[in-house]
Parts: sequence; C-alpha cells; structure tokens
Amino acid sequence: MSIQELQEEIVDEFSMFDDWMQRYEYMIDLGKSLPLIEEKYKIEENIIKGCQSKVWVHAEMNDDKIEFTADSDAIITKGIIAILIRVFSGQHPKAIIDADTAFIDEIGLKEHLSPTRANGLVSMIKQLKMYAIAYQTQLS
Repeated sequence: MSIQELQEEIVDEFSMFDDWMQRYEYMIDLGKSLPLIEEKYKIEENIIKGCQSKVWVHAEMNDDKIEFTADSDAIITKGIIAILIRVFSGQHPKAIIDADTAFIDEIGLKEHLSPTRANGLVSMIKQLKMYAIAYQTQLS
C-alpha cells in the first residue's frame, strides 16, 4: 500500500469518531499494536530529540524499504508514533522523503495536542525522514 493510501485510510478511521476523547482512545489502542523496538535499540542515540516523553525509533533497510520499530514511555505519544510508523514503515526511502504529511492536519491531530506534544510530533516526522535521507544516500 502506498503512503498516500495509508494516510487516506487513517483519515477515514479518524472520521468515524465524533469527539476527541474517542480519537485519543483510538490512538492509545494504535500504540498498543505498535511493532515494538527491541530492548537493545532502546539507547540514547535512538531517542527522538524534541519530544517531552521518551520516544525510541529504530530503522533498518529490508529489500530497499525501511522498516521502523518504536516505543515510548507515554501512551499518547506511543499512539502518535504508531500512526507515523504505520504510514512510513515498509516504504522506499524516496517515498518517505517526498511524502506530504497533510493527513495529520486533516485528522486534526496537531490542533488537539499540547504545544509540547505538537513539537514532538514534528520532531518524530523529521527523524523518520532523516532515516530515509540516510538510507537514500546509501542507495545512490
């Protein structure tokens, strides 16, 4: 599935909920289904800078596609990174680099997060794209 298709799927899922309490609960559920990072990757260099809570992300190439795993010590943050990983994991680095993340505004995520969590969200996107840039450079 393409990044665009995955984003549309997430927008559709979020539109099923009437209020933000339901959406937060859904994000928490998504966080519980996150492909967890192995303990050996829960190291300082895998922590996303700019997040108030701890978020670890590990990336590795697999058949020219990046596979991401992650974890967080906060349940909402875990849900946020789960959404991003669902969209970007298993994609080619170039597709991740070129991806538009407007779907985040479409589901209203940024406006319903505290300023520190919204900054963390931006940091997560930047970090996932930085991994993609690094892997794209290796492929070139």
